[in-house]
Amino acid sequence: MRKTRLLILAQNGASTNIVYNSLKEDYDIEAVIVEKPIPRIEFLKKRIKKLGFNKVAGQILFQFTISKYLALTSAKRKREILNGYGLNPTDIDSDKIIELNSVNDKSTIRLLQKINPELVVVNGTRIISREVLQCISARFINIHAGITPKYRNVHGAYWALVNNDMENCGVTVHLVDEGIDTGNIVYQERIAIIGKDNFSTYPMLQLAEGIKLLKKALDDISDNKLVFKKGTSESKIWHHPTFWQYLYQRIVHHKK
Repeated sequence: MRKTRLLILAQNGASTNIVYNSLKEDYDIEAVIVEKPIPRIEFLKKRIKKLGFNKVAGQILFQFTISKYLALTSAKRKREILNGYGLNPTDIDSDKIIELNSVNDKSTIRLLQKINPELVVVNGTRIISREVLQCISARFINIHAGITPKYRNVHGAYWALVNNDMENCGVTVHLVDEGIDTGNIVYQERIAIIGKDNFSTYPMLQLAEGIKLLKKALDDISDNKLVFKKGTSESKIWHHPTFWQYLYQRIVHHKK
């Protein structure tokens, strides 16, 4: 059977490695276009303008203290998830990688048009412009760590747990449009959380379940059997927790 020709559009990181290694045997991956992260100062300026200085300062404090601590202490559980789901975080084959400053550069458009893939898998990039999305006929598809549209943006599983909303603690595979996780939903699934899981391991569980859904979606698209699902009635964008938000939820409501 002919393999579908894919292109991966992503940021560098373990999750992109896992997506690549999970797909490379079953699909013909033409290239992995890796964009550079937004410069830290530029990113912080935009974030402060949007959310305010105090909230951003609290988010940074959380990321450099609690988040790092949870990542270190959850190493064993993460290995269990990797092994249990057969996920491979080893580096992407170097001959497949093309590095660019941004997914929205003109050079990205030229590359997409030159390679002309049948499908584009997106992982962790900034919001993609309409010009890029419309430069080729291929569909763009993404694994989102949350149930959309109720838990858009980041940490969808954590915020669902904070809200005692286990029904919507999961992952979504959706087509990509120029909005923030607003594309048509293809598949959604809840994740199974155990006592050893926390803020640091939820995204890995979501990725593991999401890859299974992604493969189903890719095959549906290739076979012209794509059917869109109805999402939640509520739509909301969520951000990184602050240091104080996390401590309050952990101490008062025992949310990890």
